[in-house]
Amino acid sequence: VSPEDARKMRETGLHLMRRVLAVLQIFAVSQFGCAAGQVPRSLWQKDQASKDYSPLIRKLELAVERVRQLAVRQQREEHALGSPDLQDIPSGGRDELTLAVRKELTIALRDLMAHGLCASSQGMSLVLAPIACLIPAFTSTPQAMHPWELFVKYYNAKNGQAFVESPARKLSQSFALPVTGGAAVTPKQSLLTAIHTVLAEHDPFKRSADSELKALVCLALNEQRLVSWVNLICKSGALVQSHYQPWSYMANTGFEGALNLLSRLSNLKFHLPVDLAVRQLKNIKDAF
Repeated sequence: VSPEDARKMRETGLHLMRRVLAVLQIFAVSQFGCAAGQVPRSLWQKDQASKDYSPLIRKLELAVERVRQLAVRQQREEHALGSPDLQDIPSGGRDELTLAVRKELTIALRDLMAHGLCASSQGMSLVLAPIACLIPAFTSTPQAMHPWELFVKYYNAKNGQAFVESPARKLSQSFALPVTGGAAVTPKQSLLTAIHTVLAEHDPFKRSADSELKALVCLALNEQRLVSWVNLICKSGALVQSHYQPWSYMANTGFEGALNLLSRLSNLKFHLPVDLAVRQLKNIKDAF
């Protein structure tokens, strides 16, 4: 075709494209109620109130201080008795410390880790943003996710079951021998073993995610590894990018402030029950 005919064809095509886009815009506004070029607010962020994590930090700080005071008091009682035997410690003090860890510290840690946590991240290409209101899947509210599921996903991603159930580890457990040949157990290895222990004890009795997270926190305090275990989750880029909103505390700060708070408990010794949520159920099962 001649240059003049090609120019006319381009102009005609552009005119038709403009008309089609105008019709689509009118249809979107009339049927879905979102203006052209506007991305639904729920897609990218929550309201400003839910983005403020300072109350959650304060809640964790109070819980850490409460647990620290109770643990220090218990250690003084142990020292005064002159025996590390837990049977000699007044049961009231142990129960108070256990309740503080399970109902205050774990809940505060859970709420802070849950800030901006969802089953899958809401990342979306800018190419799709103008027509987001036409795609119901993108406009739905992100599904909430429990922080315990992060630990389970980490366990699965690192092939935790294969690691824990390897023949070498099973043999070492049977004869109480160190599987690493005397080498120090890494935080990753200890975390995978701890998650496996919690799953093995709690899943058969259908315990809740809260109960399993409480058991893991108790186990972490007993082994003085709470900071290192939580830090492994925070440093797992795949988990953070896949499950945290950009405005979340985890994505913004890397959880550093919370880890500093938790480090106040690192030098304290704990003897917390790990199977508290399933102990009675196990006793009933053993009775039959």
